[in-house]
Amino acid sequence: MPPDQRTNGKHTLAAVEKLKPLTTACAARIESLLGRAICAATIVGEDGYVLIKASEVPDLGKARIKFCDGRITDLREIHRETSLDLVLAQAVGVTGLRAVSFGAARPLTMGQWLCSVAETGKEPRIGTVSARIRRIPGTGAALGIRMAEKPALGDKGVRIIGIASESPAEAAGLQENDVLLAIASETVAQFRQVHDIVNKRQPGEVVEVRYLRKDKEETCRVRLASRTKVLQNWEGEDFANGGISLRTDNFPEVLQHDIPLLPTDMGGPVATLEGKVVGINIARVDRVTTFALPVEAFWTEAQQWIKADRHPPKAVLAE
Repeated sequence: MPPDQRTNGKHTLAAVEKLKPLTTACAARIESLLGRAICAATIVGEDGYVLIKASEVPDLGKARIKFCDGRITDLREIHRETSLDLVLAQAVGVTGLRAVSFGAARPLTMGQWLCSVAETGKEPRIGTVSARIRRIPGTGAALGIRMAEKPALGDKGVRIIGIASESPAEAAGLQENDVLLAIASETVAQFRQVHDIVNKRQPGEVVEVRYLRKDKEETCRVRLASRTKVLQNWEGEDFANGGISLRTDNFPEVLQHDIPLLPTDMGGPVATLEGKVVGINIARVDRVTTFALPVEAFWTEAQQWIKADRHPPKAVLAE
């Protein structure tokens, strides 16, 4: 079949052009202060309220938001919900946005067509529901290192003997033969301690690592990833064709679909062909699998976060 006639070819997408304002106008781009794309955001309030994939933005002070009309502004963090991997924020000084119109995800059936936005909110993409709504258990977080089972020389620290390709450890600059001394302020002397400290944290969390390199103590900050992500790509083979999200598991419920998206598209809305948003993309798992949080899993709570922020309790004078 000619490329322009395939599922996301230009002729096919032309048939869903009317959906573009219902998806792209309700999405925004989260970028670094230097303009690098981080992820997408879903607009849930005309006065600047947005939902973002939390593990991609551990520090909103180092990010900004760009809307489809070109406006760029800072973000104010309101509520971070680790269990859902969502953060509610507000774009500073922005009004007149187009908020999403939510529908229901639970009635969706296998094979039903869905539409989402790619290139952090610029272009529509279509695909289908590819699995039933279900819970995704967690496997813990990981640094992406292999460690010596015996303590380092002098029983001080844990020696790194291998670094996974494209892992959190590699991104933070850790190297083979570095000796780990402490993680998140906890001293480590056995490899099992490292595993226990890291495993109890969520992918996307940032931990400070103190280590010894050539007799010199140094520190770095490491943003953890899902253990499944690290194991899948240990040798650097690009099984995902475009990368996978830092956090890909431990979700109470997901709506699975096969819309072709990238990790930087996570956080954006996913809608039916009638234009009703039924979820927020939360994890790119592999080339043909994306998880979205169904609207029923987060919207009731999110409305409470917004309400509490718009109407904070009044101060009461102490007796």
